[in-house]
Amino acid sequence: MSELLGSSDESGSCSQSGRLLSTRQDLDFQLSQVQINSILRSNEQSVSVPEFYGGGLSSVRKFESNQLAANMPNEDHRSAATCLQSKGMLFGVFDGHGGWACAQAVSERLLYYIATAMMSKQSLEELEKCMEHCRPIPPILKWYKHHADYNYRDSASLYIDQLRVFWQELLDIEEHGEGMSPIDALECAFKRLDADISLEAQVPLSNDLMKSTAIQVAFSGCTACVAHIGTDGIHVANAGDCRAVLGVQEEDGSWSALPLSLDHNSQNQAEVERIRAQHPPSERDTIVTDGRLLGVLLPLRAFGDVRFKWSCALQQSVLSSLESAVDLDSLNLYQYMPLNYKTPPYLDVTPEIMYHKIRPQDHFLILGTDGLWDELTNAEAVRLVGEHLSGFHLQAPVSPSERNLKLGQMHELLLKRQARASPALDTNGATHLIRHALGTGEYGELCQERLVSMLALPEDLARMYRDDITATVVYLNSDLARSHHS
Repeated sequence: MSELLGSSDESGSCSQSGRLLSTRQDLDFQLSQVQINSILRSNEQSVSVPEFYGGGLSSVRKFESNQLAANMPNEDHRSAATCLQSKGMLFGVFDGHGGWACAQAVSERLLYYIATAMMSKQSLEELEKCMEHCRPIPPILKWYKHHADYNYRDSASLYIDQLRVFWQELLDIEEHGEGMSPIDALECAFKRLDADISLEAQVPLSNDLMKSTAIQVAFSGCTACVAHIGTDGIHVANAGDCRAVLGVQEEDGSWSALPLSLDHNSQNQAEVERIRAQHPPSERDTIVTDGRLLGVLLPLRAFGDVRFKWSCALQQSVLSSLESAVDLDSLNLYQYMPLNYKTPPYLDVTPEIMYHKIRPQDHFLILGTDGLWDELTNAEAVRLVGEHLSGFHLQAPVSPSERNLKLGQMHELLLKRQARASPALDTNGATHLIRHALGTGEYGELCQERLVSMLALPEDLARMYRDDITATVVYLNSDLARSHHS
């Protein structure tokens, strides 16, 4: 579809109070520094953005991204593209569950839906004329792909047909005019793509491979966090437990974290109450149990996951119609129903959207899947990237209470300060984040043992100790923000 529509020494011992027991105790695996770096850097990406791009001055200087898998294949996916028929850039991270199929499909389709919704009626008319007369289609997006990125080539024609139906419907809207605003486009695109995923799993398709893919996409699921960055600011649309955090540099040079998304899980009480309000009072105590939707699903908003959206009758009808043509076991589909499944849908993908006007002190945006945030707080992630960016490690003055520390406590304080001043091993900010997420010791030091223990785990054990991790760091054009601010 994109082809058609777009164009320091870390050796030493570590504290035993960490997240994982020592490699020497548990695993008979050893990795050299070269092997560690090779594993951590194999999926990294760094792209500099021209000053004038995507319909005007770019609010983005560059971005850096990386992924580290725990599942095989990786259930995380990422996307980055410049809008060519409208303004701004789009960045997304997608965390799959129940398989990788849904995250894969959403990562290659959602940005098209968003960009298309923002296009003017005149531009959409040009697209339609090109399709009608079999002429080359003007590219909608300029993609930034990693060489290992994969596309569903066998489903490309289906995806283009569905996108075309979407833009045809937009053309029928009299008020479309200059296109949707980013906030409207984001919400519309999330909902429409999820509806198309559901529809594609129900209708006859041209071949069994395309049909099996559509079923896998619909019955697996994924969360999504997408940022549109334009000259006027940042819009973040989030559905699930991926996260967007802004890195802000204060006047004293320190770094602070400004969340631009909220996690949609059971720890978000407002989210739990939102779902409860959509169902009868008799279901209040069964909708979220053991911290999961119907006792099964951790995120409370997601693409796909028709197991939590369709009626029982529709699920049975679709699956039974497949039995002759598709091996359900090979698709990892099992005909079970969650307990207390009475008044579906229990799940939707309506994104929560936040807007932030870029200020001179706003330097970067971190987008990460929950595997990153399982290991780092917002503040830790922002400090790591900020100090990596500036090369300056700001140390707080010794407080009055710290001046009275005993010798052992003073030694601990010095270790923490020394750890923060250690030079970075990676030029890529996303790789720097992942290395610290997995290898940080009790005092903030990089611990070789811990890092090795996390990276040397066999495929069948890795997921028991960590999740897939995806991180994208978008560096903002502070000069542009400063000119707007003045």
